[in-house]
Amino acid sequence: MSVRILALVGSLRAGSHNRQLAEAAAKHAPEGVEVEVFEGLAEVPFYNEDIDVEGSLPEAAARLREAAGSADAILWFTPEYNGTMPAVLKNAIDWLSRPFGAGALSGLPVAVIGTAYGQYGGVWAQDEARKALGIAGAVVVEEPKLAIAGSVVRFAELHPADDTEAVDGLVEVLSQVAERTRAAAA
Repeated sequence: MSVRILALVGSLRAGSHNRQLAEAAAKHAPEGVEVEVFEGLAEVPFYNEDIDVEGSLPEAAARLREAAGSADAILWFTPEYNGTMPAVLKNAIDWLSRPFGAGALSGLPVAVIGTAYGQYGGVWAQDEARKALGIAGAVVVEEPKLAIAGSVVRFAELHPADDTEAVDGLVEVLSQVAERTRAAAA
């Protein structure tokens, strides 16, 4: 079974190291695994139940739900902003968790990884994202974890796709997510 993994990146800036890490995941995905980096997370409006109405759902939110609904799993790439995940990722969780109990996250395998400037690589943000995703109904793949520290220095001149340690970590995470996805489908 081929596994389609949707990559959601929590940093919106053009030179984002987490975006580069997602590109590296797509480039180095193991055989039988396809990684698609979602475009347009910045256009998804903040979740508001008043606009989450059939027939008038914002187009960007509908595209996000459609992409998540057609994926076999989601890989969340998060930097750490003030000790937690960026609002854009929390907003994606909110949109994908609705309707309650039947949202695109319900029963879907997910993993959270990333890179950050600090010495711990964004582990607080990753922990917060895992917590929110679990509460939202996703099946959180807890291991292996991948938190790459010192992103500004480490990736100043080296793309994560060319960093052997980063690639090895990505392949390990992708393999585990694929294995869990296949087991859930069996």
